[in-house]
Amino acid sequence: MDTRERLIASARELLWERGYVGTSPKAVQARSGAGQGSMYHHFRGKPDLARTAIERTAAELRERAEAELGGPGTPVERITAYLRRERDALRGCPVGRLTQDPDVVADPELREPVERTFAWLTGRIAGVLEEGRAGGEVVSDIAPEAAASALVAAVQGGYVLARAADSPEPYTRAVDGALALLAGHLR
Repeated sequence: MDTRERLIASARELLWERGYVGTSPKAVQARSGAGQGSMYHHFRGKPDLARTAIERTAAELRERAEAELGGPGTPVERITAYLRRERDALRGCPVGRLTQDPDVVADPELREPVERTFAWLTGRIAGVLEEGRAGGEVVSDIAPEAAASALVAAVQGGYVLARAADSPEPYTRAVDGALALLAGHLR
């Protein structure tokens, strides 16, 4: 891994663990093993590195979600695969955690990839639900966009509940509850 990639990987980890304020250039340099000159050779400063790291994390989240949502099976099976995918519930979502960081939310450049990722995810799940509706697996009275928003909220809220309880169990219950609600709209 070259220096630029080590800097990005270190920034991604630190943003997930500590948030934007806790991700100091010194911490990134220490974790990556890169010097200050290397960091400023590749990035204009902390905001530029953070934006790159957030973009990379968001792209990875979209890729992982697409693997299930675009994979084999019926629409409901694909949504179930996405919701039941193995996750570290106590660590939380690396993108979702950024929404709780006031410095990220206050900066349009840092917030944009987060906002775009959740819009994509909601739209992608809505598209799969619409596919299920068109194929007769999902009843026609479901509002795909609203249901997709609820499913995304269940995952993100499940992370919050798991962290609050210091147990993955609340995350599992949130996913189980979301799937039970979805089951009420199946044929």
